[in-house]
Amino acid sequence: VQLQASGGGFVHPGGPLRLSCATSGFNLDTYAAGWFRRAPGKEREPISCIDGSPHRTMYADSVKGRFTTSRDATKKVVYLDVDNVEPEDTAVYFCAADHGVCWSLREGDFTSWGQGTQVTVSS
Repeated sequence: VQLQASGGGFVHPGGPLRLSCATSGFNLDTYAAGWFRRAPGKEREPISCIDGSPHRTMYADSVKGRFTTSRDATKKVVYLDVDNVEPEDTAVYFCAADHGVCWSLREGDFTSWGQGTQVTVSS
């Protein structure tokens, strides 16, 4: 199981952001895929999870409304879209996966992790 997050960089406040998580080595349709982030000086926190099939989603209360996760099984990619980014969204973003469905947003429920991608929101 391999995961690689990308799409980070410098983003202006108020703008959109799309992160991608390229996957390989497993059938994405049978795995739950999650997004997490670690802001400077803070612990890693959960963002979202999406099931393989059906595409049921789960979000942390702190990000509901601005964050959307989706997946493209053909391309084997999981996405995280952020609307109206804020400076507080500055963090390293990680994607993770585990066989099955989204039981919760706990880190321990995800056994495979990719390297993070840095997002810096600044004007």
